[in-house]
Amino acid sequence: MTDHSSQLGTAPIRSLLIKMSAPAMVGLAVQSLYNLTDTFFVGQGVGSLGIAGIVISFPIQILVMAIAQMYGIGCSSIVSRRLGAGNHEEAKHTLGNLFTLIIFFSAIIGGFGSTYLTSLLRLFGVTEGILPFATAYSRTILLGTPFFMFAMATSAVVRAEGNARVAMWTMVISGLLNIVLDPLFIYVFHMGIRGAALATVLAQATTVMYLLYYFAKGRSSLRVQLRHFRLSMSIVREATAVGSGSGLRSAASVFTMILLNRSLAPYGGDIAIATFGVINRIIMFLFLPMFGIIQGMMPIVGYNYGAGNHERVRHVIRLANIVTTVMSAGTSLLLMAIPALALRIFIRDPQVIAMGTPALRIIILGFSTVGFQVVASGMYQALGKAVPALVLALLRQVILLTPLILLLPRFFGLTGIWVAFPAADIAAALITGWMLIALRRQMHQHDLASDAGS
Repeated sequence: MTDHSSQLGTAPIRSLLIKMSAPAMVGLAVQSLYNLTDTFFVGQGVGSLGIAGIVISFPIQILVMAIAQMYGIGCSSIVSRRLGAGNHEEAKHTLGNLFTLIIFFSAIIGGFGSTYLTSLLRLFGVTEGILPFATAYSRTILLGTPFFMFAMATSAVVRAEGNARVAMWTMVISGLLNIVLDPLFIYVFHMGIRGAALATVLAQATTVMYLLYYFAKGRSSLRVQLRHFRLSMSIVREATAVGSGSGLRSAASVFTMILLNRSLAPYGGDIAIATFGVINRIIMFLFLPMFGIIQGMMPIVGYNYGAGNHERVRHVIRLANIVTTVMSAGTSLLLMAIPALALRIFIRDPQVIAMGTPALRIIILGFSTVGFQVVASGMYQALGKAVPALVLALLRQVILLTPLILLLPRFFGLTGIWVAFPAADIAAALITGWMLIALRRQMHQHDLASDAGS
């Protein structure tokens, strides 16, 4: 058994953040590269309806991700704080509970989704032209539900114990294998969109095998035994409360995707759905590495907060804010400069390119504010503060974006849908900034009270 966590409380913050974030950034970059190559192969080999089928099916994957993120991040927050406090036994119990929750929820989601697939796709806004593609893709993806959940949730705990490199390899393995298998199944085996889904499932299964080997061989600092699999209601409640921010944010994005599909169809038809699908993949590719900073920051914040070292907490948050803001602003300027070129890389349909060029420029107008918003959300989760984490999770996608998507198209048509994104981003940034200032004052007052009492 190896102890990876002690460095979180002793190593210099700048070098520690780089050490924890760099592997996450590499892993996320590979994952987002896979998302782009998947879009490219499906766009070239199946066509715009194939991309639209993936877009319509995406809420199913997001629902799986929502549960995995909720308990993965919730349990990882508990693990990092318990390790910081020196409570290794409860950290092990938390990991065992996570395994049990994964088995339970993957069985429910996989069974329910397969039984009611067509009804779900119609709820998501599928058209008759897209339905065959969405059905073929979704049926295969649902088979891989246990693999998706295990890989996503468990890698968060691996990161929480300070082993960022192993967490990176979980993403690199699945991403690279996806890139290799996609063209093989789509072009060589002529499996079309079903081949793209099968490539994803096999890649995730391989990642699960790697993680099982990691835990079985004692490379983790958490050696789980069968008794740790027995659910503890206190752990489940705390993990649910802390992780509900991420889980509900993902679940809210399902609601947003359904709303978008239903709004895009009457104003722009299948082409508008395909256009947003391509734009969304481009944005994910360029912005996901920024989330590597957050993944590197959270274990440091949780561990040092559990150890009572607030100065290190403030230091890493301040540094993460600077880095993510520079990254988000730079990426926004890049996309603003070359939107048509970015679209042409992935699809040849002139209608999609014509519609997507102005749409991409509009959508990214407020993305320079995303950096410190995701830092704030990750910070509250790492601190175990469930309510503000939940508020920030729902702020942009539910509280702000949903009414804007419903309202603006009535006045501006399809353009109103695109404008809803920067409007929500800017409003969310103002509210998040106010919350961060309030928390900073609260922590400062706590430190003053501690000094006065000592």
